[in-house]
Amino acid sequence: MKTDFKFSNLLGTVYRKGNLCFSPDGTCLLSPVGNRVTVFDLVNNKSHTLPFAHRRNIARLALNPKGNLLLTVDEDGQAILTHVQRRISLYYFSFKGAVTALSFSPSGQHFAVALGRKIETWRTPSTPADTEDGGLDFAPFVKHREYVGHYDAVQSIEWSSDSRFFLSASKDLTARIWSLDPEPGFQATTLGGHRQGVYGAWFAADQETIWTVSKDGALFQWQYLPPRNAPEEEMEIEENFRWRIAERHYFLQNDAHLTCASFHPSSNLFVAGFSNGTFGLYELPDFNQIHNLSISQNDVDFVTINSTGEWLAFGASALGQLLVWEWQSESYILKQQGHFDQLNALTYSPSGDRIITTADDGKIKVWDVASGFCIVTFTEHTAAVTACEFAKRGNVLFTASLDGSIRAWDLIRYRSFRTFTAPSRLAFSSLAVDPSGEVVAAGSVDSFDIHIWNVQTGQLLDQLSGHEGPVSSLAFSPNSTALVSGSWDHTVRVWSVFARTQTSEPLQLQADVLCVSVRPDSKQIAVTTLDGQLTFWNLSEGTQEAGLDGRRDVSGGRKLTDRRTAANAAGTKSFNCLSYSSDGSVVVASGNSKYICLYDVTSGVLLHKYTVSVNLSLEGTQEFLNSKNLLEGAGPAGLIDTTGEASDLEDRLDNSLPGAKRGDAASRRIGPEVRVPGVSFSPTGRSFCAASTEGLLVYSLDASVAFDPFDLDLDITPASTLKTLTERKYLQALVMCFRLNSTRLLTRVYRSIPAADIPLVVADLPIVYLDRLLRHIATQSDTSPFLELNLIWLEALLKYHGRVLKDRQGEYAEVVRMVQRAVGKIRKDIFSVVESNEYTVAYLLAQPRKQDKKSGLLEVKRVEDQIVVGDDDEEMGNDEDGEGEGEWIGLE
Repeated sequence: MKTDFKFSNLLGTVYRKGNLCFSPDGTCLLSPVGNRVTVFDLVNNKSHTLPFAHRRNIARLALNPKGNLLLTVDEDGQAILTHVQRRISLYYFSFKGAVTALSFSPSGQHFAVALGRKIETWRTPSTPADTEDGGLDFAPFVKHREYVGHYDAVQSIEWSSDSRFFLSASKDLTARIWSLDPEPGFQATTLGGHRQGVYGAWFAADQETIWTVSKDGALFQWQYLPPRNAPEEEMEIEENFRWRIAERHYFLQNDAHLTCASFHPSSNLFVAGFSNGTFGLYELPDFNQIHNLSISQNDVDFVTINSTGEWLAFGASALGQLLVWEWQSESYILKQQGHFDQLNALTYSPSGDRIITTADDGKIKVWDVASGFCIVTFTEHTAAVTACEFAKRGNVLFTASLDGSIRAWDLIRYRSFRTFTAPSRLAFSSLAVDPSGEVVAAGSVDSFDIHIWNVQTGQLLDQLSGHEGPVSSLAFSPNSTALVSGSWDHTVRVWSVFARTQTSEPLQLQADVLCVSVRPDSKQIAVTTLDGQLTFWNLSEGTQEAGLDGRRDVSGGRKLTDRRTAANAAGTKSFNCLSYSSDGSVVVASGNSKYICLYDVTSGVLLHKYTVSVNLSLEGTQEFLNSKNLLEGAGPAGLIDTTGEASDLEDRLDNSLPGAKRGDAASRRIGPEVRVPGVSFSPTGRSFCAASTEGLLVYSLDASVAFDPFDLDLDITPASTLKTLTERKYLQALVMCFRLNSTRLLTRVYRSIPAADIPLVVADLPIVYLDRLLRHIATQSDTSPFLELNLIWLEALLKYHGRVLKDRQGEYAEVVRMVQRAVGKIRKDIFSVVESNEYTVAYLLAQPRKQDKKSGLLEVKRVEDQIVVGDDDEEMGNDEDGEGEGEWIGLE
């Protein structure tokens, strides 16, 4: 089994903090998720997370006008420049300060960044396509100019359409106009008049009007005008012209203030978000309200408009909401929300195309693996959901919760159809389902018994007694012969649930049992204990087969309050969850640390060690504390409460509960701890997922990017394609045909490739051309007589890319149906020919045959549609050498 799993995607989190950004064509939305960036393809209904990761949460991101360079900056000012299409990091840079605003110029040659009260403009680094030699810059980030004059933090930067000027909005109640380069007769202009901090300032499409909006909901229209009530002589003097307020508009929101705003110059659309969770859409300059909609219960942190002005994107960090709204049709294009509390458990569906996650917020979310979107959310549980498991047959999901109930969910109709409860109210923490789906068992920390229910009737069948401590983990064997339970009483028991006498065999261990898992062949169980040991037991004989010490492997990470190093820190030296692969050869384990360990079952060797997160905003990601963050006599600087020093009143208010460690109420006092409470292998064995503090991490063997190395330039012509074909560079010629989009040329190259080389060409074919090649094969099967050639192509494609077609069923559904129709037609034609010749073949085989004297074979000669059976050389028409002159067919 292959074990080179790589990070593939991040689910479970759609928005954390920072700004949102649309792609230049307006079809993709980029959202910061902690220290990573997720790209949502709104047209193809897909999402993927870029592989790079910051050391802090991302504060600002910006995309250049070409859409190929992404600049992300974290809370400490560390920047990463990324190529979006290739998903690779090009440069790392530090701005040496917190960044509050970031924007590329429309020309793409410069970008402006706000560092508190100061603004800096930098030259945009060039890509390999921009340079003559195709290389990268030695010093990519070159500062252009610095701008000072604001007295408080700059909150927004917007460029003019010609990239000569830009506007800055600041908390010092003013907006300012700056020029990129010195302009003759131009001086930096200050636009004052607001009574609270200015959130944003924008140029109109004609650049003759400026709009500014402040926190108190005041929208000002500025124009370049002479003084009011001035004599006509003075109004004609250009020196008297200044930027003056032409109109004042106000958003009337009771007990709410403006939190974000965006303006679309070409359509004159203005959208504003408020602290009560509502937003308003207005048409300027008349200030006509188009829509007013409530989308959240908390603040709307950021809003942006795509390039066409059709879609509005909103982000709310309090509940992790991300919305894309089409205002013309008044419908949601995207409506996603992650868990706003820590994940507890996860499981794969039997088909492997769904992942179910549960969390402390009482919600159950179903995620689509192919698209990365949440397709349904269940909210019937009233407390934290601690465990979930699928029935091996049917689309039935079972969940256990601290509210004292076990629920069964129908994932076809998306509803709860059965609820199981115990005679006394218990907080269930573990769950197991019989593979047939007829029996469900649950264990609790409050009780030492195992409760078993009938799924059909919902009645409590039995309570298994025998453990002397809380039951921490349950698992049914895949062959339905035994129920394995682990407890804090240092024992693992094997129960014969379906036998007449429900006996149990205790297996003694040295510490509290945290998790048990049964191998898919039902011959072995893996047990993790509190002392960091991972042991493997024979299920039928009850003997230990192997064991390993995982304390050194899983241990890692030090919190701010720890007085010991990470190697000696307590609480991180054990595995809390483990899972077998589909073939049972490897096992993946995780715990309350930042590491996920992959072990070989047979040898006990550590195959791989994955680091979940390097985000310093989480506790437990550092091995050693930085001495510069230790204050004399005060301890770590991260433990000091600085909320009272904030400039805004709502930031100074502290509503956190003393000692609280979970939820948003204590987000400013104690940071979340990195941990991995759940891990699971997919049924196909091609990937595994882990529930972590960052979200749902997916590691896959198929994590390679579909990169297309060919570009359409002047060198790619039909003549050069045919020349490449004559040089026997078949794959390059085929890709050049796809680039030229010429059907006749593609058909010629397609038929010219030798049959022996087809498997080699298909094996190296980029995935981006798989759809078009399948479509071409389906068309050729209907129109061309080359039956065997088409089938050879199709066989090679299914052999080398069948996994891609299965994993991306939604993307390739149309072209696969075309191929199925073509193959069905070929099958029908062949069957019709066979049926029409059935009696002819039977007649030929029934004829009396005489054996040839020389060859020992009966030879048949067709002469004018007459079948002649010969028994000597002269009658068969043979010459002296024994070779026939006509058409000969030998029948055995």
